[in-house]
Amino acid sequence: MELINFKVGCKTISLKILDILLTERFDNNLTTLPNNNKSFIGVKDYMDIPTPVFDLGIILNNISTEQSNAHVLKQLRTWQEKLLNWFNTLQSNLLNSSASISSNDAELQDFVLFYKEFNTDNEDLKLTMSRLNEPFQSLLETVKEAISAHNQSDYKQVSALLKKIKRSNLIQLERLFESAKEQITLDYKPIIVFTTKDGLNPHVGLLVDKVEDNIDYKKEDIKPLDKLTEVGFDLDPQTKNMMRGLIKLSQKHSVLIDPSVIFKPTQLEESESEETQAYGLF
Repeated sequence: MELINFKVGCKTISLKILDILLTERFDNNLTTLPNNNKSFIGVKDYMDIPTPVFDLGIILNNISTEQSNAHVLKQLRTWQEKLLNWFNTLQSNLLNSSASISSNDAELQDFVLFYKEFNTDNEDLKLTMSRLNEPFQSLLETVKEAISAHNQSDYKQVSALLKKIKRSNLIQLERLFESAKEQITLDYKPIIVFTTKDGLNPHVGLLVDKVEDNIDYKKEDIKPLDKLTEVGFDLDPQTKNMMRGLIKLSQKHSVLIDPSVIFKPTQLEESESEETQAYGLF
């Protein structure tokens, strides 16, 4: 049986190709309805059939990829502004104060942790974040030289070092910040996967980040989740109900999902439990 893999945040999920009617780009043009389900994002017509659409990122990750991206963008903007304000304050002290000053970069140590521990599957973004280290560390070293020159009243050297920082380190950092923000924004092109239970009519639409690839699976490729869920961690009942197992990929696993049980009314669960558990695998 053929599967299609999709990216949802940091996770990869798999759907049987027979469960998919169509995929289309998400243009944020859904009809919203009053509801208490945070993963329900609206209704979209599929062949004139109003079809509910759910954000799979919220279901699986408790946060949408859009929200996650917005959080990272906010962090980048905050650090970009904080770094510039820190340098402007330091520059003012170096140029206008005759008193002895010391390095005040302790407040920026969290910035080092931020870019070194930044986790993403976007290889271009990962590379951009790693490139922040060299100009930032160079900036700190040059700042130390400028402070030393200032404390020795060598103001000509201070001025030269400040100019060096502005035309080199700061410009490089600014470009990397802008590049990272652009990559986050441009990389997010979500799609709606319209699923079906009968091969003809839509069941639900699922918002995912992007299509990954196609794979063929065999019975032995599917690893059951029973052993994992027995060791003590909890899964939301609805999430656990739709997860059918793990499929080994090259370096990680994909979660096989049965879309037919997503938000199934409770009264139908018992009558279809046998069919649902099998999901055509065994």
